[in-house]
Amino acid sequence: MSVLLLEAFNGGSHKQLLDLLQETVEDCVSFTLPAKKWHWRARTSALYFMQAVPASSLYRVLFTSSVLNLAELVALRPDLGRLKKVLYFHENQLVYPVRKSQERDFQYGYNQILSCLVADVVAFNSSFNMESFLSSISTFMKTMPDHRPKDLDRLIRPKCRVLHFPIRFPEVTRFLPAHKRLRHSERHVNIYSQAAQHHTDTSVPSETESHEEKLQKEGLQSTSLAPGLEASQNQPACRQCDEGEKPRPLHIVWPHRWIEAVHCGCYPLCPNTLVYPEIFPATYLYSTPEQLCKKLQHFCKRPQLVRQHVTQVNISTFSWETLKDEFKSLLRADCDMISTEQHTS
Repeated sequence: MSVLLLEAFNGGSHKQLLDLLQETVEDCVSFTLPAKKWHWRARTSALYFMQAVPASSLYRVLFTSSVLNLAELVALRPDLGRLKKVLYFHENQLVYPVRKSQERDFQYGYNQILSCLVADVVAFNSSFNMESFLSSISTFMKTMPDHRPKDLDRLIRPKCRVLHFPIRFPEVTRFLPAHKRLRHSERHVNIYSQAAQHHTDTSVPSETESHEEKLQKEGLQSTSLAPGLEASQNQPACRQCDEGEKPRPLHIVWPHRWIEAVHCGCYPLCPNTLVYPEIFPATYLYSTPEQLCKKLQHFCKRPQLVRQHVTQVNISTFSWETLKDEFKSLLRADCDMISTEQHTS
């Protein structure tokens, strides 16, 4: 039990990451709270974990997401404060969308800043997430009426790094049209050949049949234009085009998981802002609503452009096989620790 995994909101991507770590990291133990009542988890989970986590001399590393107020936990449990503390940001509360800035609850962003100050390593799932957080700290603290702390971003930045959210991509090749299968297979070879440089075990993880059946039932024979253009990916649709029959219309979807949507054959069409430029080449981005509308009209008139297109996105960068070693290294107690003295000097 040298690695202590804590998750105050164990659902969605938070649970997905925790499950991957539990499967891969030896000698770990986890404590979680269900993924509901997010606001109360952010406010009170430290008090829960204070009582739920038993004392142990075996702990060496503590890994948690930024939902937990790490500063409160360390104050309540000084024994955990001596561990290597790793904080992972799925999102940050300084720029998380709200209708009006007046509606932003100061406490949640403040909790995340405090957590960063006591953490030894702060990992973000994207450069945008990291930079938007660090660059917003000064403005965020100006909402305090007086006695505002200064230069907190300079204390936090040396601890920060980007570590993409890892995805275990399912095998969906058999659902794709013939012209996309070769490229898709090459991607899988690339993912596992990269992993082979770091692992002796290069076996492809097996996927459950129920998941593949679900993909088939839910129509992942369609290719999405992400905010959503999706073209039909099944073989009959391709034959219709070849035989000169009237082609089926494009399907437009808005997937919640983009890097997965592309893996399943979707054509991404994303705003040229936020994290999207980090992931997608410029050809898949639009800058204005007018550009989006024009692209959609163009593809709807010529659906074969989407159906025949093989998306040029390097999804292997975000695969679990590629990122596994980085996460394992992050959770080693012998990694270089960033001392408080280094940040204050």
